[in-house]
Order: sequence, then structure tokens, then C-alpha cells
Amino acid sequence: MAAWPLQMLAEIRGKNMNLKKLTDKVTVSPQITAEDMTAIKAAGFRAIICNRPDGEGADQPSFGEIEAAAKAAGIEARYVPVQSGMVKDDDVAAFAEAMGQMQRPVLAYCRTGTRSATLWSFHESQKRPMPEILAATKAAGYDMNGVARRIANGGKTPTDTGDAQFEVVIVGAGAGGISVAASLKSRQPDLKIAVIDPADIHYYQPGWTMVGGGIFDPQSTAKTMGSLIPEGVHWIKSAVAAFEPEKNAVILDGCRVVKYDRLVVCPGLKLDWNGIEGLEETLGRNGVTSNYRYDLAPYTWELVQNLESGRALFTQPPMPIKCAGAPQKAMYLSGDAWFRKGALKGIDIQFMNAGGVLFGVKDYVPALMEYIEKYDATLNFFHTLVRVDGPAKQATFKVAKPDTDATEVTVDFDMMHVCPPQSAPDFIKVSPLADAAGWVDVDQTTLRHKAYDNIWSLGDVMNAPNAKTAAAARMQAPTVADNIVADIAGRSAVAQYDGYGSCPLTVERGKIVLAEFGYGGVLKPSFPSFLLDGTKPSRAAWFLKETLLPPIYWKAMLKGKEWMAKPQRLEVANK
Repeated sequence: MAAWPLQMLAEIRGKNMNLKKLTDKVTVSPQITAEDMTAIKAAGFRAIICNRPDGEGADQPSFGEIEAAAKAAGIEARYVPVQSGMVKDDDVAAFAEAMGQMQRPVLAYCRTGTRSATLWSFHESQKRPMPEILAATKAAGYDMNGVARRIANGGKTPTDTGDAQFEVVIVGAGAGGISVAASLKSRQPDLKIAVIDPADIHYYQPGWTMVGGGIFDPQSTAKTMGSLIPEGVHWIKSAVAAFEPEKNAVILDGCRVVKYDRLVVCPGLKLDWNGIEGLEETLGRNGVTSNYRYDLAPYTWELVQNLESGRALFTQPPMPIKCAGAPQKAMYLSGDAWFRKGALKGIDIQFMNAGGVLFGVKDYVPALMEYIEKYDATLNFFHTLVRVDGPAKQATFKVAKPDTDATEVTVDFDMMHVCPPQSAPDFIKVSPLADAAGWVDVDQTTLRHKAYDNIWSLGDVMNAPNAKTAAAARMQAPTVADNIVADIAGRSAVAQYDGYGSCPLTVERGKIVLAEFGYGGVLKPSFPSFLLDGTKPSRAAWFLKETLLPPIYWKAMLKGKEWMAKPQRLEVANK
């Protein structure tokens, strides 16, 4: 391929593309967008291979979007998805088949480009000397020494030694990961800590409900990851492939190995958009939206503003999900917007809930029911979304009421807000750390792993029976930090987590029902009732959500300042 014109290179850099040339015929890159296709075409590429599964990131365009843009530009596109960090022989074979059938030059991409570079390295190892492969990938910015070791070791990554060693390794740099890193540093500044996460951007996901309600700008919910990693903490910008807890090792993309003395696992959960037939193809169009994706939350507000009459569906999948109140928050804010502009009478609001209750803690239900009645919303329990026909604007639900045979019902819609089914990430499900359901198996009080005493977990990925919210992670991080520091000192756990979680239910613009509760649905209010009664809608709770919580998240929680989050002392602990 001819050298790219300087003007084109500047345009590509301006679009945040980062093309890494391996050979004249093959280039790899991090995630691309449909808007990049003009530059990709002008740079001479004739084919694109996507190695990133749909639904892996909160800001990720689907392959369908990329394929449509590529087709419009006259570029062939092929989908060869590989689970993060889990390159298998079948994946290499699929990549080789695509490479053999597509025109050159080819651009292969994933989240960071590492999976694509890894696939290419394994593919080329059959016909090209390994030193040549390592030189080409190193020049492109990818370390494939781990791939070389895996090939030399008969296809298995050796973990007796590692590429790096840390006292504490944290997998995941979301709310839980950065908070626990900051809390550890505040307690023991000399700790050698690494955080592993491939993402460039960190999101304040609780703000997306407000974006979908026209209150927050989406940009206010995002900051660069590099600006948030605590000072003195090493950031490994990679995905995790596997855990080998018996060897105190984490295997990364590119078959690199990181060794640890203690491990904290908090990569969040997986949004399974593909779990609903037809959903991926219609997200962001045909009136189908979701506040669970950064790029789609603004579309929610656009649809709400434009809808004058018709049917609006709001779906909630089976538990567990991230922020169980989010699906109905979208409904309430939409209903309030239609109420305020006088359009509510012409709009049929339907809440399609896979569960059997409006909210799992009964103390908050009376206040919520007042708003169900205000917006004249219909509650449809035991309805699970299974299929979407976007162009026809039809949604099909499995109806599985207790003691009755399951049926299906198809409902027409003009707008639909979807909450996708959710599960533990794939690399967690298949790991030795997981319970039978795929979640990290911890003691719900100390958050220490039940089988491996130098591993802890927090956030959405672990199996304690608490609500999966950022507020929960805010309380969990100091607990984990205290218990790790105690373990380093040779003591037993000293702090306990009581299951606290919070769900600010935005029932209208300017009022919130502030649900705060712990294990078993026990109420855990942060304020005396004469200041703020969380079971009733209040403007004080709205002020907390809109004005106070974002800076508390960015400037306190992620900085190790544990305002109103001091760990509870464990009732029985070694002194």
C-alpha cells in the first residue's frame, strides 16, 4: 500500500483513529466508527475485519453500523468476533479464512487493536519467522512476546513467570476499580498497584438517565481514563484473557502475564444486546433506544421530544441488572416531559417487566405507584423482551406468569426504551473465580473470595445479593481497601459491607424517590427523615442527584475521599 498522504494522516489523527501498519497488506487499529469510513476509503483500504464482539463497550458502534457504512463506501466488511483476551485456534482459523477471501489491503480492528494483532501473529507464525512477527508488531506498538511464548509452549501460556509483578493488581477501572485503587493509596502510599483496563474513556453511568431525560449533556458523563487513574498507580491498558489463581497470575491480551500478591476483580458486567433477537440491528433507529449506552441516551431524549402520540414501551429484563430502577426512571422522566407539554393523553405508556413487582423494596412502591397513575402507565409483569422488528416497529415478549404455560405476545410501538439482559463478562464466567451462575464468588460481608484468600471483588461482577449500583461500589471500595491492608499486615478482615445500595428514582423533573437499602431490603437512609424521607418524592433528593452526586463521584469517590462511606468495623475481628 502506498504511504498515506500527510493530509489524510492528519485527518485520521483528528478523528482519533490510530492505524497501525503491520505489512503493506495488513493494518490493525482500535475501534473505528461509521464516520471514519471516508478516511479509511481514502487511505486505500479495500476490506475491513471486525474482531470485536458487539455489545462489549458502552460507547461501541455495532458491526451492523460499521458494515452499512463500509458497504456505502464500497468496502467489504467481515465479522470475526473474538472474546476479549480469549484468542482460540478456531478464531485464528476464522481470521485466516477471512484474510484469504478478502481483497487487500485489509484493516482489522477490535477495542485496542491487540486482538487483531494477536490473530495476525498466530496466523503468520505458520509461514513467517517469529522474530519478523515480533519486529512488525513491536513497530506498530504491540508486544507479542506472550504469543511467542505460547507458541513455543505448545499453545498454552506459561505462568510460572510474568511480564510484570505487583503487590496489588486490580482488574477493571470503572467506579469500583479506581475507587479501591485510590482508597488503597490513601492508606498505604508505597503499595505497588496496577489497574488493568483497555478503555480510553471512563463514564459516570448514573448520569445517562439524566441525559435521556434532557437534563445532562452526555459529555459531562465522560472523562479520559488517564486523567482518573490515581497517581502512583500503574495503568495496564489491556484486556484480561484468563485467571490462574493457583499461580497468582492474570493472562492478558497478547498472552502477556501479570503476577500479583493480591488481586481485586471488578470489571463490571456484560450488557447482552445480542440476547434479544433483532435488537442490535435496530438500536438507535426505528424508535428503539436505551439509556444503557452512552451514544444512545441522547436519542432517548430526541424520541421523547418528537413523540406527540402513539405507544411507548419501556422494558426491564430478568434480574440481576445494573441499577434496577433505571428502566422505570426512563419511563417516569419521559412521562413527565409529555405531561408538561400536554401530550400525555395521546401517548400509551407500557412498562414491560420480566419480574413480578414494580420495585424490589416494598417501602418505595406506594410513592412510585402514584406516578404510575399520574402518567397512566400500564404495568405488564412477567413480560420478557425476546425479539424486535425495528422496521415494522413490533416487539415480541415471552409472557411467563407463575403456574401458567409461557406464551408470546407481539406489541406495536412508536418508541421503545430497552434495558438489555445482563450477565457476568465471559472471561469471568469461565474462570475459576466464578460461582455456578458466572459471578465472582465472594463472602458477602468481607468481599473476599470464598476459595482464594488473596482475591477480593466488588462492584457489579460479584455475587453478593446487593443492588448493582455505583452507590454500592462507593461503600464497597473502602471495605475492600481496609481488608487488604489488614491482610498485608497479617491480620484478619477488619471491615464489613452491609449490602448498602442506592437508587435515586427520578419520578419527575425536580423530584426523586431516594431508595436506600441493604441486604434483605432493610432501609439504610443516609439522612434523618425530617431532612429527607426517601420513601417520598422530594426536591432535596433531586438536588442531591443533579448537583451533588456528580462532583462527589469525580472528586471524592474516585480520589479516595470516603465522604459518608467510612467502612463499618467487622463485629468479630483480630485486633
